[in-house]
Amino acid sequence: MFVDEVIIKVKAGNGGDGCTAFRREKFIPDGGPYGGNGGKGASIIFKTDLGLRTLLDLRYQKLIKAPKGANGEGKNKNGKKAEDIIIKVPVGTTVKDMDTGLIIADLTKENDSVVVAKGGRGGRGNTAFATASNPAPNFSEHGEEGEEKQLKIELRLLADVGFVGMPSVGKSTILSKISRSKPKIAAYHFTTLNPNLGVVKTIDGRTFVAADLPGLIKGASLGEGLGDKFLKHIERTRVIAHVIDMSGLEGTDPIESYEIINKELKDFSDKLIKKPQIVIANKMDLEGAKENLKRFKDKYKIDVYEVSAITNKGLDKVLVALADELDKIKQIPLFEDDAFESHVLYKFKKEQPFTITKDNDIYVVKGKEVEKLFKMTKFTDEGAIRFARKLRAMGIDDKLLEMGAKYGDKVQIMDLIFEFKQ
Repeated sequence: MFVDEVIIKVKAGNGGDGCTAFRREKFIPDGGPYGGNGGKGASIIFKTDLGLRTLLDLRYQKLIKAPKGANGEGKNKNGKKAEDIIIKVPVGTTVKDMDTGLIIADLTKENDSVVVAKGGRGGRGNTAFATASNPAPNFSEHGEEGEEKQLKIELRLLADVGFVGMPSVGKSTILSKISRSKPKIAAYHFTTLNPNLGVVKTIDGRTFVAADLPGLIKGASLGEGLGDKFLKHIERTRVIAHVIDMSGLEGTDPIESYEIINKELKDFSDKLIKKPQIVIANKMDLEGAKENLKRFKDKYKIDVYEVSAITNKGLDKVLVALADELDKIKQIPLFEDDAFESHVLYKFKKEQPFTITKDNDIYVVKGKEVEKLFKMTKFTDEGAIRFARKLRAMGIDDKLLEMGAKYGDKVQIMDLIFEFKQ
């Protein structure tokens, strides 16, 4: 089964908790802190595999959850790091964060990999907090939470040439003749239900990858027929081979068919219609083809390659023309730089790390760093004191005073409500 789009949830592993322990041995007075750090949680990594051609393995996985790091222990024993989870995906896979709308990665090479959800770091044990002023701290940290994301995974086939055209114009027949691909061929519309790939070799020894894409019809870009499902696969191709049934055997006018397909390409994406396009007039061995070809050339004044796929006539010339066109064109990235997550992170670096709003009589503090600190704090006596100091250092106390907060007013962070003391 060909599956080219799935939506999954990923949850990286939390870091292990740090340990609060003290060294207690005979003849060793004041042994000091002895608690180890927690281990790092497992990350979730996508890696390409040339043996895969579909996202079928991910279709039934609604949630991928990675294991937690081991907790730290006494005697300064650090917790074990959890093993990362590696998910194999086909070359040509795009990973998109559905919450931000940004592209996490576009995996287009063999063994390309990306961390789609980062495991949380381990919490520090009390040994890590020892200082000259506090040589025996009585607190440690919880492990950091692993990243949790809703992802849209899409597969766009990696092909140099994409064969497009109305149903039953002969795209599958051409691919079967020029490569070892064995697409399903029959005398009815929408024979091709899945894209087919084939490696093509020209008579002068050049090679490229061609894809036969399921037949488009009018309205394909809006969801009619099968077109909207497969138009995205044309986005990676460098050259479009537009196949036309020049005989009009199926009752369609070649000129009208040509215009319909080009309109659907343009409506789906302006990039598609701007790609180099070679027009292939197929079924030239049938009655009426010559007359229709003359009308077509009179109207468009473009080069048209005449072939008869069923008899293998004219195909070598087409392949050489396609290879020549490919030699002129560099591979262009599918996405602009600003579509990627890594290229927009800098925009958020100078933003305030928290926000404070007043809900009735309660000051509500929100922010990624504040909530991370809250989740990692163990609210023992010393842990709570350290938490308060951290909030003050972040400027939260000053902001509350600026908003009119007074001693004893209620402040909320996540599910914790406490009194403001300044």
